[in-house]
Amino acid sequence: MTKRWLKLAAVPIALAFVAAACGSDDESGGGDTTPASEAPAATDAPDDGGDAGGGGDFDGATVTITGPERDDPSIASLNDVLGEFGEANNINIEYTGDADWEANINTQVQGGNPPNISYFPQPGKLADFARAGNLKPVTDQVNETLDEFWLDGFQLYGNVDGTQYGVPAKTDLKSLVWYQPAAFAAAGYEVPTTFAEFTALIDTMAAADGPKPLCVGIESGQATGWTYTDWVEEMVLRLHGPEVYDGWVDNSIPFDDERIQEAMQAPVDLWTEDNVFAAAGSIAATSFADNGQPLVDGQCYMHRQANFFAGLFPEGTTFADPADDSAVDVFYFPDINGDKPVLTAGIFAAAFDEDPATMAVMNYIATAEYAEKRQAAQTEAVGGGLSGYLSAAIGQDPSVYQPLEQSFLSILESAEIARFDGSDLMPADVGAGTFWSEGTSLVNGDIDVSEAASRIQASWPG
Repeated sequence: MTKRWLKLAAVPIALAFVAAACGSDDESGGGDTTPASEAPAATDAPDDGGDAGGGGDFDGATVTITGPERDDPSIASLNDVLGEFGEANNINIEYTGDADWEANINTQVQGGNPPNISYFPQPGKLADFARAGNLKPVTDQVNETLDEFWLDGFQLYGNVDGTQYGVPAKTDLKSLVWYQPAAFAAAGYEVPTTFAEFTALIDTMAAADGPKPLCVGIESGQATGWTYTDWVEEMVLRLHGPEVYDGWVDNSIPFDDERIQEAMQAPVDLWTEDNVFAAAGSIAATSFADNGQPLVDGQCYMHRQANFFAGLFPEGTTFADPADDSAVDVFYFPDINGDKPVLTAGIFAAAFDEDPATMAVMNYIATAEYAEKRQAAQTEAVGGGLSGYLSAAIGQDPSVYQPLEQSFLSILESAEIARFDGSDLMPADVGAGTFWSEGTSLVNGDIDVSEAASRIQASWPG
């Protein structure tokens, strides 16, 4: 089981929101904001060499796609959107969602029978296949499409040793703080726009002796501690920027570096008894999924968690509705240096062959049109409301997103730096091992930050 799924194993509800919600990266860059409706026609056949059939006709070629997304709304939307593209281009496209995707993709590759394309929730696994020669680099046209619709940072983890193999297919946004606007207004609080304002607000809330400023829980079964590591990743980005973040993720900057220790200590300093409501009595005993109820019950004001958390609020919760005093909304987890970093997760498509039809599908997945149509189809598949899908592709029509989802989209579009979930990029013994366990010991007060960092660093393979 991968750590992405292990993190969420204790939460079988809201699968459409949760199934692929914990990991992705990105950086800065410019981009064309041309609406998807004005983008180049999806039926234009890419100039990938060979006989493309002309005019987007690929002579009935079949393109098979596998991936870990297997909830009904995701499968329905993928089949609808890819099927429409395939029909327009004379390609038979078959998507199969697989609960055992990680094990099965290994078996298929080893047996010489991989799909044409697969969706990868982990950039590290994509990189392993690319370095083994199993994946094919994208064509020049796909690269051009990526440059048109994606900021450089969102392309970053599909790039392996300077060659682009992956195309972003889904984005998850972690740098969010959930709150009730009406509760803020009633108490006279304003949404903070800087981290200094955020910590000052926490102090003010704590001093008011009302609801706690924060709801926090890091319990998640075998994955206990992963929500703490998300906070650390946010703080490394905010305190020290993307270069230090990248060096930390690849271990050229070790855990016991003073900058990383500073980021590890930052959430611990915020998570005091005065500042935190923990539903189970302690942060380490409180499930990460149990923070929605106390927020809507008025036991805390804020909870930092990714966009998928919308699916973990109590049934009947309304979102981003100014007319409802109980409605929940989000704001951007504020930055420190004015560089607007976001922590992300997501899924990348990568190809196992260079067939023109395969690359035509890869090219389409890279467009804003694909993202926009998938969002519309998935919203329909869930009967309206929150779809569980999100994409950072530039140029989408935001009207296909619900108001809360539009807030996610706005934060992604305004980001100047984006980085993928660091623990998902580290070796499993670290990112899904000691970083979680020693981080939990640190939160519990069993060890100090120096000892936690030293223990994690000592576990790094090699």
